[in-house]
Amino acid sequence: MQLTAFDMTVFFAYVIGLIGLALWVSREKAGHDKDTNDYFLAGKSLPWWAIGASLIAANISAEQIIGMSGSGYQIGLAIASYEWMAAVTLIIVAKFFLPIFLKRRIYTMPQFLEQRFDHRVRTLMAIFWLGVYVFVNLTAILWLGALAIYTITGVNMVAAMVFLALFSVAYSLYGGLKAVALTDIIQVVLLVAGGLFLTYTALNMIGDGQGALTGFGVLTEQLPSKFDMILSEESPHYADLPGLSVLLGGLWVMNLSYWGFNQYIIQRTLGARSLREGQKGIVFAAFLKILMPVIVVLPGVAAVLLAPGLDRPDQAYPQLMTLMPEGLKGLVFAALVAAIVSSVASMSNSIATIFTMDIYQHRVKDRSQHHYVKVGRIVSLVGLSLALITAKPLLGQFDQAFQYIQEFTGFFTPGIVVLFLLGMFWQRATAIGALVAALGSALLSLAFKLLWPELPFMDRVGLVFVLCLILGVVMSLLDSSESKVSEPSAPVSFHTHFGFNLSSLAVCLIVGVFYLAWW
Repeated sequence: MQLTAFDMTVFFAYVIGLIGLALWVSREKAGHDKDTNDYFLAGKSLPWWAIGASLIAANISAEQIIGMSGSGYQIGLAIASYEWMAAVTLIIVAKFFLPIFLKRRIYTMPQFLEQRFDHRVRTLMAIFWLGVYVFVNLTAILWLGALAIYTITGVNMVAAMVFLALFSVAYSLYGGLKAVALTDIIQVVLLVAGGLFLTYTALNMIGDGQGALTGFGVLTEQLPSKFDMILSEESPHYADLPGLSVLLGGLWVMNLSYWGFNQYIIQRTLGARSLREGQKGIVFAAFLKILMPVIVVLPGVAAVLLAPGLDRPDQAYPQLMTLMPEGLKGLVFAALVAAIVSSVASMSNSIATIFTMDIYQHRVKDRSQHHYVKVGRIVSLVGLSLALITAKPLLGQFDQAFQYIQEFTGFFTPGIVVLFLLGMFWQRATAIGALVAALGSALLSLAFKLLWPELPFMDRVGLVFVLCLILGVVMSLLDSSESKVSEPSAPVSFHTHFGFNLSSLAVCLIVGVFYLAWW
């Protein structure tokens, strides 16, 4: 797809504007150097709108926009379950998880594990997450982001990855989480506006210029099979979305791990001004998640009529971008890059936070706050450099890099969820029980994959979760050592205000209506 000079002007205006805004919001007060609280948790000053926008900006990247549009093209609206079930999961995280994390005043997820269990669990999980974030998540974001840019503009893949890395460094390295979170509101506005305009244009074309609603009606009439939310066993895509398991099985485990216990995501909620502000931000993100299928799935379904016969489903979104008028095409391209770069910046900041606070500070003590912030910045650069070097060797051989992420993290996800749930809600859980559950997850997942290869991935995750939960409980009961429950001075309250309760009910009702409408 050819971008005109005007399109590129729009795009580079966005790049320069975002960097300028990030430097402005992250400026230091006179005589005040950033400490770790400022750099890693934005000084615990984030308002709800920044938290909600930043959660979505960190989550939505090339694999969601390009990949889910491709899945919409191939599978249909059923792939929206990942988004709509995530909206309900966010309500659970806000109601039951965030009060515990904020009460303990933690910087990182491994820090919570040490408070609840012991230093062994903290160190093991910190090293694990660093490896996953650098060599799985960050490499995948850079590779898939560069692939999207190459598909749209023809720019060399290596050059595109370097550009994404430098762009993220330029606006996030100096300011830390505050720069990332406060500029993410711009990123999300651009992402939503550009995505909605692309969807409207596609549906309007299908409706012969009679509007998006007319086009949507034509789409549902001509492609009814693309609007089945719960796939039957006869569907060729049942292995990807195995029927009712989407509602009752492994998808819950994957969502709880990603939205509740993932440093890369949860960090911006730890920087909230207050628990109430954090909960409002998460609910805001839940409403945005309900909207996401309109932006990332529906265009893929529309492409079945507008661009039939594509060589690969992942070409659907870039192909639809050719429908955009001059200037707006640059805006939609900027929205795509915004999503990618925000994810890169968020991941880099989380890598720096975990290394500095969970590993380095434990071994190099009594240094100045400025020293630890400097270490964090260096670690961000090192992590990005490692990801750039290893992205092609790790991902160049995969036809679907997104599957690389799913398969690898899916081996450990059940154990991680068990580890945290037992730690938060069962006082008798011990460090031995937690470690056995976490390590057993990888072994059980590998065994099922080798011995039962036809078992759908999502069902495997659910089954391994149940087995790891049993392992964790049994080993804790057999462990003679006392469980470590260093509760805060006051018990954690799960009481939520009326506005949160009403908004949560609205999210659940909207999701329920969608499933009933397209069951």
